[in-house]
Amino acid sequence: MNRSSSYICVTLLGLLILLSGCHQSSYPTPAIPSADKNSTVLETSSVPVYQRMEKVTSPEAAMQLLLEGNQRFKAGKVLNKDISITRRTDLLRNGQHPFAVIVSCSDSRVPPEMLFDQALGDLFVIRVAGNVITPVELGSVEYAVEHLKVPLVVVLGHESCGAVTAAVEGGETKGSISAVIAKITPSVIRAESDGLSGNPLIEQCVNLNIQSSVQDLKKSLILKEALEKKQLQIIGSKYDLDEGGVSILN
Repeated sequence: MNRSSSYICVTLLGLLILLSGCHQSSYPTPAIPSADKNSTVLETSSVPVYQRMEKVTSPEAAMQLLLEGNQRFKAGKVLNKDISITRRTDLLRNGQHPFAVIVSCSDSRVPPEMLFDQALGDLFVIRVAGNVITPVELGSVEYAVEHLKVPLVVVLGHESCGAVTAAVEGGETKGSISAVIAKITPSVIRAESDGLSGNPLIEQCVNLNIQSSVQDLKKSLILKEALEKKQLQIIGSKYDLDEGGVSILN
């Protein structure tokens, strides 16, 4: 072997040594955390999926489902919901069977499905500022009761309602907001006649406005017939924004 060939061999040998060293990283391999009993994944997977009877015909049973769901929400122990394509397809093919109508204020902090811990197909929800009842809301409730055979209607108001507060404070309203204020104003007049002011006045107006909506619903001939047959119950309720609980108003 001549000097040139020896030089090439030595050079190639050096390159091989360098390349073999490149496969050994000088950086430590990051540790992969192992799942344990406190991991979020395991906790989530261990939560049971919410299930109920497909058809609920009793107002009392429907109310119990709502109250139990709200207790779970309040305690921070909500159940997993089946939102799979199988469930969605089933609702499409076999139709919906909600067990309660919720007429709720549109406030973003008062989502009925969440605070009652219910799933797809469980609630027939009508949301409107101030949970007021106009012919449109009434027609929606009548449809649910007459065609879907829903046994329970709940008017859901909440503390510190902005629509009620606006009605109490008065002042000029623009556009169609005045239509909402007009529905709440009679409750304001009744509360003011009791000599209330400030926050007690607002909360009393909230209560009276909920009760007013309940009475507006009971004027419907369609709903009145279901009430007389004991197939339907209409109640008022109030949601506590920070506590998370729903109370039934008499």
